[in-house]
Amino acid sequence: MSIDFGADIYEEPIVTKSFLQEDAQEISLRPHTLQEYIGQEKAKNNLAVFIEAARRRTESLDHVLLHGPPGLGKTTLAGIIAQEMGVNIRITSGPAIEKPGDLAALLTNLSENDILFVDEIHRLNRSVEEILYPAMEDYVIDIIIGKGPSANSIRLDLPKFTLIGATTRAGSLSAPLRDRFGVTLRLELYTPEELKKIVTRSAGILNVPIEDSGAMEIARRSRGTPRIANRMLRRVRDFAQVKADGVITRQVADQALLALEVDDLGLDQIDRRMLRAIIDNYGGGPVGLETLAATIGEESVTLEDVYEPYLMQLGFLTRTPRGRCVTRKAYEHLHLDFNGQEQLTL
Repeated sequence: MSIDFGADIYEEPIVTKSFLQEDAQEISLRPHTLQEYIGQEKAKNNLAVFIEAARRRTESLDHVLLHGPPGLGKTTLAGIIAQEMGVNIRITSGPAIEKPGDLAALLTNLSENDILFVDEIHRLNRSVEEILYPAMEDYVIDIIIGKGPSANSIRLDLPKFTLIGATTRAGSLSAPLRDRFGVTLRLELYTPEELKKIVTRSAGILNVPIEDSGAMEIARRSRGTPRIANRMLRRVRDFAQVKADGVITRQVADQALLALEVDDLGLDQIDRRMLRAIIDNYGGGPVGLETLAATIGEESVTLEDVYEPYLMQLGFLTRTPRGRCVTRKAYEHLHLDFNGQEQLTL
């Protein structure tokens, strides 16, 4: 079957760190129970034990820290914990809590055993973070009323609650905050087989016919990330409905993803720009992160958190004390001649 996808190419990158309008639709694809949750078996099995133990004691779950690369299901897992515990969940993010009063308002409005989910918890203000210490340990907060010599400190009791923090940078958390989490779970990148199950499940929810080979093709190029897999599925579905017969086969998935400029390893345009910039402008490296970010017009934090981990996992990029270096494997993938000199590694 020959499929002509023409020149209609989406400019939107598949990999993104920012919240897209499209992400709101992902809520319908998210699992609601641990049984529905695919992958992360170690974290899931341990969490099932902790939840069941807390339920038997009719206590709140201990505070939970979820960390790992973006798009692996930290927010989804927080919602599942609330569902399994049978309690309400309040969702916020570190940058949204600007003042200690904002956090105090959130905490005092919680009910017994409720869950407060804080995304990007590593970006909490230090003054806000200090309010959390007694709240997490003793379930109290100290509020200062007034200013100057007439200021008074009032201690308020809080209901027993569970704080779930999510971060892509566990190392950026201060030690006092990190040590107050009783449960720490790291989410790992998914295998293609696990992502295939997720794509197949999502296609069923979206009522999209998909063959096993088509699901595997999407999974194989999704960078080990469910969010990317679901986003690719939607875009491939569009191509299948407009350019083919509506069924996602391996050929349809392959040609759709090539039209989206996603190659057979899942690298998109920004990945290739990173590698080419290091090769063309800096002789393969080393080059500093800030310099690289300025060269290709992207934020350094985006390159470090979103793009670098996958390139390093593939063995295309290395970090040295002097900067980033491109490896021989990256040259071969880009069909470029390696200069014959090994990159400097200190």
